[in-house]
Amino acid sequence: MKLLDIGEITERSGVKPSTLRYYEEVGLIQSITRHGLRRQYEPQILTKLSLITLAKAGGFSLTEIAGMFSEKGQLQIPREQIRERADLIDEQIKELTALRNVLHHVADCPAPSHMECPSFQRMLKASDRRKPAKKKPPTK
Repeated sequence: MKLLDIGEITERSGVKPSTLRYYEEVGLIQSITRHGLRRQYEPQILTKLSLITLAKAGGFSLTEIAGMFSEKGQLQIPREQIRERADLIDEQIKELTALRNVLHHVADCPAPSHMECPSFQRMLKASDRRKPAKKKPPTK
């Protein structure tokens, strides 16, 4: 099996050497050996890096990502956790879509003043209802 050095991994994956070293430090990946001062990796590390990149884009922390791999490095996708994250992203999409629509309206509103615009007033009231209630700290 042909091993890939850290430079090849960086070139092929787009992941910086410092990030690779950090991933190794926190136990997400591991090099097999060294050739001089250069770390050597098995080719399948590229797939693992792609999975890490995808999970990070999905909002998972490195600790959560580490939990997606067994001690032997086998992928163990927590389907329910992935589903929950997808649902959260759906909610964010809805909120961002509503925000985009409000911003378009504000930019294009024909009213002489936004405060005179009934649509703008409704949007403001709807915005107040969407604010999450502040959680009170637990009492002891």
